[in-house]
Amino acid sequence: MKNQDWEIPPNLQPDPGDYAYDLERALNAVVGIKSYVPADAFTAGSLGTERAGSGVVIRDSGLVVTIGYLITEAETLWIACGDGRLVPGHALAVDTTSGFGLVQALGRLDLPVLEIGDSDAPKVGDAAVFAAGGGRHHAIETKIVGRQEFAGYWEYVLDDAFFTAPAHPFWGGGALIGKDGKLLGVGSLILQQGDRRGRRLDMNMVVPIGYLTPALPDLLTYGKLRQPPRPWLGLYATENEDQLVVGNVVDSGPAEQAGVHTGDVIVSVSDEEVTDLASLWRRVWACGTAGAGVRMRLRRDGTTVTVTIRSADRASFLKAPKLH
Repeated sequence: MKNQDWEIPPNLQPDPGDYAYDLERALNAVVGIKSYVPADAFTAGSLGTERAGSGVVIRDSGLVVTIGYLITEAETLWIACGDGRLVPGHALAVDTTSGFGLVQALGRLDLPVLEIGDSDAPKVGDAAVFAAGGGRHHAIETKIVGRQEFAGYWEYVLDDAFFTAPAHPFWGGGALIGKDGKLLGVGSLILQQGDRRGRRLDMNMVVPIGYLTPALPDLLTYGKLRQPPRPWLGLYATENEDQLVVGNVVDSGPAEQAGVHTGDVIVSVSDEEVTDLASLWRRVWACGTAGAGVRMRLRRDGTTVTVTIRSADRASFLKAPKLH
């Protein structure tokens, strides 16, 4: 599992002499994650049955935070330490609201802990280090180039997310480390944005660690948040020329069962117009908890169609992690 066939270009790697904290110690807290998911798992088709990324040790007990899609429905999981050791792990919890996942090591990691930092403090322009598991050769010097709302097509919204550049090429579960050597967030995505000259800027979207702190007690105790789950439609939507278009629906999911079609234009939810992904998902969630009916007006082939989708709990479609 240890991957030596890539490294960040030397001129982009962080230099330990440039940092007031112990850079090598901080990077040693970032580990590799490899998970194996059953072929019949709900997410196997979209996320694959073998997933690889990174995680960050946040407690001496061997608790590792990562990004949730790496470990969702994982049956077998391994943690790769920087010295080449492989330690089995257990997918402890996935928080679909924030996107974080928690892994518990099932053996001794004997690695440093990266202290959780204050993710409210950084400002646009602040320097940081983005690190994947594997030490300095897998870390990049970066900057926070944006802080703003992020909405995803998979029924996901963050009120505040970090955007960093230059982008790390292996972003999933990587650590964003602030100038004080503390954990600011966990890598989720890579995004492309063009400028007026036609140049492309690659950025990472990073989930601020502040979303984890209030959720951690529930995740550790129950494996999920104790609050009632949000309504989930099983619908993927995209923004296209000032319209919200259904890009796909989950097989046998609530939206498909209600008659929503790929290509439908979403006009309103509960008689309120929705114009972007964030307003769409927030309006859906305002309909109640999982199981609530979501009335949606659609435009299809020049006609208006109204459907009521009986929402569901997303977790009910997923395989629960097996105890080892």
